[in-house]
Amino acid sequence: MPIWWMFVVTGFLAGIASGMFGIGGGIIIVPVLVLGFKMEQQVASGTSLIALLLPVGAFAVWNYWQAGKIGAEHFSGGLWLAVGIAAGAFFGSNIAIGLNPETLRKIFAGFMVLAAGRMAFG
Repeated sequence: MPIWWMFVVTGFLAGIASGMFGIGGGIIIVPVLVLGFKMEQQVASGTSLIALLLPVGAFAVWNYWQAGKIGAEHFSGGLWLAVGIAAGAFFGSNIAIGLNPETLRKIFAGFMVLAAGRMAFG
């Protein structure tokens, strides 16, 4: 299978997860890039962020809007979240760039374990 096809499949699966759960980049794409494509953690994070630069959520937002699950009152909060994400991503990327790739990978894995435990056991 050509490598571009594996990227498309990974993106498609992340898109499904994004549409269903509001996740994708960090939870799906980064582990696949690190484990499957053998990228360093910083390279995987940066590559995932490239994908997020596009309006990847637009179609999912449209579906939620059409289904009546979100309304105009939710857009203000979503846009404010985007402001925070932009600022946090800037500072977080600067922190990540300065860390050893293995250290960053372990911090990321620990975060996922904690998040999964919290989600599973409340």
